[in-house]
Amino acid sequence: MLKNLFAAIPVDTSREAFDDLLNVPGLRIERIVSHGQKSPPGFWYEQDEDEWVIVLQGSATLQLEGRDTLVSLEPGDHYWIPAGLRHRVDATAPGRPTIWLAVHR
Repeated sequence: MLKNLFAAIPVDTSREAFDDLLNVPGLRIERIVSHGQKSPPGFWYEQDEDEWVIVLQGSATLQLEGRDTLVSLEPGDHYWIPAGLRHRVDATAPGRPTIWLAVHR
């Protein structure tokens, strides 16, 4: 079945939307749509799986534990987050959707 990553963008901007596009053993690809959301203060993701993210539209800034420099992502920018690396979303674009793909393995 043909689908489009930019179709059916959620209109509820009060929360992020997470949609699995593919979920098979050893691989999960999800579309994330953010509307200015960021990680709550003091919250860190620490995942048991590797994650590769790419921003397709909008922008995002990641904070990685133990690193002074933030990672800024614009459309087309991608970043590898190894399993166990604590990270958080410092910001996403306000006033417009940020659309990401996240690949987990």
